[in-house]
Amino acid sequence: MAKPLLCLAFFCASLRWFATSAAGLRLELTHLNAKDSCTAEERLRRAIERTHRRLASTGGVAAPVRWSETQYVAEYRIGDPPQRAEAIVDTGSNLIWTQCAACRPGCFGQNLSFYDPSRSRTAQPVACNGTACALGSETQCTCDRSACAVLTAYGAGAIAGVLGTEVFTFGSRNVSLAFGCVTASRLTPGSLDGASGIIGLGRGALSLVSQLGDTKFSYCLTPYLRDAVNPSHLFVGASAGLDGDAPVTSVLFAENPTDYPFSTFYYLPLVGMTVGSAKLAIAAAAFGLRQVATGVWAGGVLIDSGSPFTSLVDAAYQALRAELVRQLGASLVQPQIEGLDLCVARGDAGTVVPSLVLHFGGGGGDVVVPPENYWGPVDTATDCMVLFNSAARPGATLPMNETTIIGNYMQQDMHLLYDLGNGVLSFQPADCSAM
Repeated sequence: MAKPLLCLAFFCASLRWFATSAAGLRLELTHLNAKDSCTAEERLRRAIERTHRRLASTGGVAAPVRWSETQYVAEYRIGDPPQRAEAIVDTGSNLIWTQCAACRPGCFGQNLSFYDPSRSRTAQPVACNGTACALGSETQCTCDRSACAVLTAYGAGAIAGVLGTEVFTFGSRNVSLAFGCVTASRLTPGSLDGASGIIGLGRGALSLVSQLGDTKFSYCLTPYLRDAVNPSHLFVGASAGLDGDAPVTSVLFAENPTDYPFSTFYYLPLVGMTVGSAKLAIAAAAFGLRQVATGVWAGGVLIDSGSPFTSLVDAAYQALRAELVRQLGASLVQPQIEGLDLCVARGDAGTVVPSLVLHFGGGGGDVVVPPENYWGPVDTATDCMVLFNSAARPGATLPMNETTIIGNYMQQDMHLLYDLGNGVLSFQPADCSAM
């Protein structure tokens, strides 16, 4: 079906602004709070606020693409001569984009200067009939067919601009990529926390992985509550792989819907959970993906580098909560912060809270989640569970209120390898600070 023309005045004006190699990429990722002199409690509370904003604001077909809760940023350079930029790394979206100089005023603030394509010798617009314009659901022709536009809606708002090609520099590696030069944005304040844009790692044709022609990528996220914050790393292509003697759990990805944006995500066949030695009484169907309307899917389990905390479908959350209440007993204390459910005295989580085990079907194995990956210090008096009920947040509607999302806090100090060629996700415990 032909895409509708985008008849917006700023696209119909004159837009004057304007196959890669197989070697692997290695990118350093910095946690957004790493540059701030804030305490571990402040870092955790910020992430909780981002999680709550997402669950309150995300709804409709665009869900659960996320923005405000994203935590890890890659630094890169764009153009010739190169201009500095920062992008949030997101496995839940496809498009690579950055705000451009023409965006001001009216766009969100960022830490670095806006990218100015007029200063680059390598900036090129993509024509309406260009190959790249037909690659993704995020692109369409402007109303006068003078350019290829990007227009994408997310839970926290929308961005719009024009599609171009440019030279991106990651470390010492130069690659040519199609990207969105964003000239208009309307996002929830604080959504990107000063980053310039997004690097999408989803399954779509415009994602970084797809454009590089690679079939695998991996990342290892350094815990951001440590006093010494070292960079995390993203590996794409030949550089992506697992090392060391730590055990590896490999899980087949669940089948994706073909409807956008659900075709973007990485679904996993989670079938159950154990906490401590107690297997939770959760029907496997609670984690199932189902179609609720034409082109709209609810449920399922996503793994996401962009969400800070894990959100469980209601049946799973209630079963986990009840068992933790039984096991922790008198160790539980009253939460001091609204929105938190279970807490223990500060410093006790590492000794009294049991590990959580995720059981995967489809021939997959088990992934052990240590207490520090689903509990954390939220104030000077308490450690609390930072795992939330998808259905309990104000304003949560389909499909978010029935979707389980495995967030990046649960993924910390775990090297994850996405082998797209074989349809397998592998988990390996690691010291991400040492990579």
